[in-house]
Amino acid sequence: MAAVAVPLVLHFFNLRQPRTVEFSSLAFVKELQETAVQRVRIKEWLLLLLRVLAIACLVMAFAQPTLTGNLAGVGASVPTAHGVVVDNSLSMGRDGADGGTALDAARAQAKGVLATVDDEDEVGVWSTAPSPVRADRPTLSPSTGLARAAVGELEPRAGAASLARRVVEAAEAVAEASTPRKVVYAIGDLQRSTLGDSVAAQVPEGVQVRLLPVDSRRPPNVGVRDVTVPGRVVEAGQPVTVEATLVNYGADPLPNYVASVYLEGERVGQATTTLEPGVETTVSFTVTPQERGWLRGVVETEGDGFPADDRHHFTLNVPEERRVLVVRGQGQDPRYVDLALSSEMIEERIAFRPTTIEEGALAAAELGQYDAVLLVGPRSLSGGTVEALARYVDRGGGVFLFPSAQAAPSEYNPLLDALGAGRIEGADGTLSGEQAIASFSQVDLEHPLFEGVFDRASADDEATVEDPDIYRALRLRPSGSKGQTLIELSTETPFLYEARHGRGALLVSAVAPSLEWSDLPTRGLFVPLLYRSVYYLSAGASTTGAQLVAGRPAEVRVAGVSPDASLRLVGPEETEIAPDQRTLFGATLLQVGSDVRVPGVYDVSTADRLVQRLAVNVHPAESDLRTAPPDSAAAHLHSMLRTPVEVVRGTGTDDVAETIHTREAGTEIWNVFLLLALVFLVSEMLVSRLWTPETATA
Repeated sequence: MAAVAVPLVLHFFNLRQPRTVEFSSLAFVKELQETAVQRVRIKEWLLLLLRVLAIACLVMAFAQPTLTGNLAGVGASVPTAHGVVVDNSLSMGRDGADGGTALDAARAQAKGVLATVDDEDEVGVWSTAPSPVRADRPTLSPSTGLARAAVGELEPRAGAASLARRVVEAAEAVAEASTPRKVVYAIGDLQRSTLGDSVAAQVPEGVQVRLLPVDSRRPPNVGVRDVTVPGRVVEAGQPVTVEATLVNYGADPLPNYVASVYLEGERVGQATTTLEPGVETTVSFTVTPQERGWLRGVVETEGDGFPADDRHHFTLNVPEERRVLVVRGQGQDPRYVDLALSSEMIEERIAFRPTTIEEGALAAAELGQYDAVLLVGPRSLSGGTVEALARYVDRGGGVFLFPSAQAAPSEYNPLLDALGAGRIEGADGTLSGEQAIASFSQVDLEHPLFEGVFDRASADDEATVEDPDIYRALRLRPSGSKGQTLIELSTETPFLYEARHGRGALLVSAVAPSLEWSDLPTRGLFVPLLYRSVYYLSAGASTTGAQLVAGRPAEVRVAGVSPDASLRLVGPEETEIAPDQRTLFGATLLQVGSDVRVPGVYDVSTADRLVQRLAVNVHPAESDLRTAPPDSAAAHLHSMLRTPVEVVRGTGTDDVAETIHTREAGTEIWNVFLLLALVFLVSEMLVSRLWTPETATA
């Protein structure tokens, strides 16, 4: 528009007044009639106006302005890029307000939007949960047939992204279109919990966002938020506790609500509780697994108006054997340890598969291949060995440290410092094997390590704890909040101390498994205590497998497989997925992508064996079926997308199409401005050539 000033500048430049010079022979000029001068000025101003208007109209024509509203017949229709975002999350499977499901109503609204698409328009369809039939990223197309087919194929699916995130993706696509107008329509039930997330993106400038709410009903619903197994020790034939967290998302309390737990398809437990609205309630089941291996589990709630979250899958690992690395310190005799871990002593319980190495070979050992590491009297631990052991514990491994008489107690402090287990300040007593200096004073019987170790006449009676004679013991001073004394000596120092670090644990014994330190190796307590300690440490974080969210990428660490092994996921209905994988320290890391969308239990297998199982469930936010009012939802989206969001109300295909035509139809008027520019230019030419106001009579 700055070009409009060009005629003005030229006009005023020509109006510069010349200097007056009196000349007698030109005196007759003063007799020129005043009316002729006025006509010349009128012509100049008229030409100036026509030139300014012509330039302004040309500028407006190139700017391609449009008018909105019911202006049929004025100009031509505006080519538009339409982005249609349809919410097909699991909540869209609930009943709609006018019969059918909420997704049925959304399909009708989407078809109403498509009915407004003209021949010169482009259109694309985005869904919050991508369809497995259309794996490619949506694109704009001039064909409404493809868009109608995409809308017709939509089904409620788990793993949906937020509505706001899909709106941004659609807006970025339509922003690249060459059409003058760009509009994104967001269609959904406006579920509060899935309306928006931490999306850090802005809708491109020039893209309009329209929100079409779907009316739906809010049924009563109970969802399972989480399932955990608190204990680290799980054995076949032994009871184990399974805890489930339930949430009542309805408006009324639910007394005597029943939830059930299944293992391998058989119901093995049931719990009854009262669920208050909006309150998390934890229920406990006591189950007794009868098989070994990775077991499939399900916590099932009563049927309600939202069946998608009535079943929460989990896995339970009842190991068949544990791989134990026994590190023999220089000059140490691990025979009592070997005897305690032998199959003859364990009988029908889980078998340990021990591997014994010398202390000097520890630095080169692949610790990740073992479930637990027993350090039987090492003389020293190098800096590299301490670092490797700390990394092993952090990733879920377990380490049991026995002292050595040939090592200074302070030799073990670097390992204890790395794991936050305190410091050893020395040792009490001698290696005489004659005079006892301490005995057990307190045992933490509630710790899972001691389940079934000590005898009880009844549940209310005190356990009978066998008390060995202690001749020599390390003096350990605990520190930090992640450790606890499991057995305390009468000297008020720990006999058995646990330090949690990362996902694993360290157990420190104040005495060595030798008769020079105590008579514990010959007591009946030694074998079950060592067995339970190693079993507790080797359980690591594998009591239950990883629990993933359907449609959300995740990483799963799988131990005990060769670095060259190719892993695959086999899910419900024998669906098979080959995830990306890479080798870590002693394990393989699986990159599970967003294509794992069907809830259920997935087998992680090599070519010849089952390695692990994963549980995949719907996101807990899907269970909260509360919706936001349309105006509130539009304001919320406005704050996230940083662009105005307008609500378009309409139900059914025809109603939506008519509403959009009435409120959103626009016309391009660039051709009107181009015509006006031509009119002004022609008028300027005619006025300049044909109008001669300078001629005047004498």
